[in-house]
Amino acid sequence: MKVQELRELSRDELVTKEKELMDQLFKLRFQHALGQVENSMKLRNIKKDIARIQTLLNEEIERTE
Repeated sequence: MKVQELRELSRDELVTKEKELMDQLFKLRFQHALGQVENSMKLRNIKKDIARIQTLLNEEIERTE
């Protein structure tokens, strides 16, 4: 997911998206441990998307202070 796409989302949508990605990451970690993951790059991409969302949320907090 691109940063520009994330910047267009509201704070509530970002929080919801982050929760969805955290759930996906949790499930993929179990699949990875069991050797059932077909594409291990999914783990890396989800982690990066979560980090992007958290960065945007932190930027928003800093702007309000």
